[in-house]
Amino acid sequence: MLVEDILKHPPAVLSGDDRDRFFDEGCLVVENAVDAGWLKRLRDAMAEMVARSREVRESDGIFVLEDGHSADNPRLRRLSSPVMHHPEFWAFASESRSADIATDVCGPDVKFYHSKLNFKWPDGGQLFDWHQDIPAWPHTDYSPVTVGIYLEDCGMEQGPLRAIRGSHKPPLHSMYDRQGNWTLRIPEEDLPVGWEDDVVSLTGAAGSAVLINCRVIHGSQANVSQRMRPMLLNVYSSADSMPYVTNPIPSPYEGAIVRGKAARFSCHDPRGCELPPDWSGGYGGPWKHQQGQSVTGSD
Repeated sequence: MLVEDILKHPPAVLSGDDRDRFFDEGCLVVENAVDAGWLKRLRDAMAEMVARSREVRESDGIFVLEDGHSADNPRLRRLSSPVMHHPEFWAFASESRSADIATDVCGPDVKFYHSKLNFKWPDGGQLFDWHQDIPAWPHTDYSPVTVGIYLEDCGMEQGPLRAIRGSHKPPLHSMYDRQGNWTLRIPEEDLPVGWEDDVVSLTGAAGSAVLINCRVIHGSQANVSQRMRPMLLNVYSSADSMPYVTNPIPSPYEGAIVRGKAARFSCHDPRGCELPPDWSGGYGGPWKHQQGQSVTGSD
């Protein structure tokens, strides 16, 4: 669904000013988006998955490990597709206020695309370079939105998400480097003059939601604190938005209608989108790409 059509529907959760700010800046923090009951359920599910990771010795299709991971000292970068591995994550993605918020920025008919639980472990949870999401999973329009939930308080030291306000409006950057390798990063020298003035740190207390437009340039800082920074990220789109390529983080729930009804016609934005490598053979996540081990095909 195009923005002008989404705006014809009144918001259900966000204020009108907040929704306008999201479409103008490409990002938004919503305080108290998740209540204490849901936070406990999600934290308990997360703890179960971290405990399960103690038996894992190398990254696989479920866990992406950080250097130093061991049974005695688990250190994770990501739990891929958490909706597949614990029922509470799918219950949250489909039944909670997270999906309600998505209706305000995707329109009344919303479908689920994918999810991940990103960690930044204390003393070393690494930064995430500037990038745009949609070239990794292009759709027929630009309605896809990431609704991220901080499961613990996230201040400046915990490595919050950062975004460049308004960067969703110009043409997209390439996520390939000059040698044609897929890196999912934008070198700072390729950013427009004065970009630093538009950087916003999207900090928030536990239970805060962070909305990220699929075109906005964003990244995150390293965690230099003694506290973990887990963030659950669910991606939704308008029901009439169709993916062009294989989902890099697939699940049986891809395409599930979580609000409203299924579409009878597809929506097409006239702006094109760069296509990624073929993910049908699997996807290892962005960190490998951003550490100088770029690939030209699936990884």
